[in-house]
Amino acid sequence: MADKFDVIVIGAGPGGYVAAIRAAQLGLKTACVEKWVNKEGKTVHGGTCLNVGCIPSKALLETSHKFVEARDHYAEIGIEVGDVSANIAKMLEFKESVVTKNVGGISALFKANGVTALEGTGKVLSNSKVEVTGKDGGKQTYEADNIIIASGSVPVEIPPTPLTEGLIVDSAGALEFTEAPKRLGVIGAGVIGLELGSVWSRMGSEVTMLEAMDSFLPMVDQAIAKETQKLLGKQGLNIKLGARVTGSEVKDDEVVVKYTDSEGEQQQTFDKVIVCVGRRPYTQGILDDDAGVKLDERGFIFVDDQCRTSVPGVYAIGDCVRGQMLAHKASEEGVMVADIIAGHKAEINYEAIPCVIYTAPEVAWVGMNEQQAKAEGIEIKTGSFPFSANGRALANNAPEGMAKVIADAETDRILGVHIVSQHAGELIAQGVIAMEFGSSAEDLALTCYAHPTTAEAIHEAALAVSGHAIHMANRKKRK
Repeated sequence: MADKFDVIVIGAGPGGYVAAIRAAQLGLKTACVEKWVNKEGKTVHGGTCLNVGCIPSKALLETSHKFVEARDHYAEIGIEVGDVSANIAKMLEFKESVVTKNVGGISALFKANGVTALEGTGKVLSNSKVEVTGKDGGKQTYEADNIIIASGSVPVEIPPTPLTEGLIVDSAGALEFTEAPKRLGVIGAGVIGLELGSVWSRMGSEVTMLEAMDSFLPMVDQAIAKETQKLLGKQGLNIKLGARVTGSEVKDDEVVVKYTDSEGEQQQTFDKVIVCVGRRPYTQGILDDDAGVKLDERGFIFVDDQCRTSVPGVYAIGDCVRGQMLAHKASEEGVMVADIIAGHKAEINYEAIPCVIYTAPEVAWVGMNEQQAKAEGIEIKTGSFPFSANGRALANNAPEGMAKVIADAETDRILGVHIVSQHAGELIAQGVIAMEFGSSAEDLALTCYAHPTTAEAIHEAALAVSGHAIHMANRKKRK
């Protein structure tokens, strides 16, 4: 038996590494197990998010957006740059440099906070033990008073389009294209599909998105979703709804995808295909048969509201448990669990967790959308404001989009905030803070906002809830 720890965390993604750092800060002897190995064969921290997810995708989203801005829009504001070209190899180098800086930062934080980094694959055994299998196959068993499982998730694969090296890829493979495919198929028009489709569309690919559902972004407020679909369509994304993929065939470095839609059986040929149909919890091999930790019917680890599993002293957080698969949700759960283990009171307000789609413009929301509120029988009132009427958005040459505030009709308490605009992911924070503190629409309406800022659009939307927007005509007059 090796050293005993107060806490052992399995997984060093956004949930796991944050939990480990927090636990160590609270004086707990902490270790974190990670199996991720980079191209050089070195164990690295950060999980999917930092290595092949959130961070590298945002690097490509940002660079591809800047390219289109320079090529298509700088002249509109008086900046003449001549012919603009993109060097995809350099873009990939930049992406890798961003990843390297982030994962290196986590390793430094582990050292600074006294977290013991264990390299290998962790497995929860019975009686508060964790087995770590190293890269060489050697096994070492550790004991811990508390165990936090933060094993994350992996992309879902579907039988009609089995992954084929270099031709049919998942979200990680889509970050490694060395050139823009002429014809790119994206299966799934959800968050990841839209982001990756946007990147390669900007770089010159003819992008067709095949979405099995009949509605576009059903989890988003439909007024925002409709506006988003219109804006992305103008950018060249061909989004086909109700298109159910039934099969595929690789022919001479091309992929023929078969699907059915309202008009019957169809097929389309692509140079590359990205499969983005969701993610599933990664729980395979991390629980010994005698561990006693229960899974639900979908493979998620069963936990209560404070992330306790069915075994005392064993917790699970992030993508491997119920709720939204979001890095920041995992991080907050990691902090909560570490605090609870240290004897503090802690909880998460799951109603105030923001979601962002990093297209251009971005889409962001927190809380209920209008269709959810109506489905629950809640009487609501709403206020919307277009960024085309916002002075700073016009000055930024980014007038697309709108902001929407949803409030309880009786109490005026904010139930949701929804935005599609430039930097919506930054703007949504004020909606999160408002909901966290139980604010009313009137609270936002009475708040002084700096001028000129795009944040004023949320101010105006809050004013519009009561028909008092200043910089647009209100739907009806109110006393």
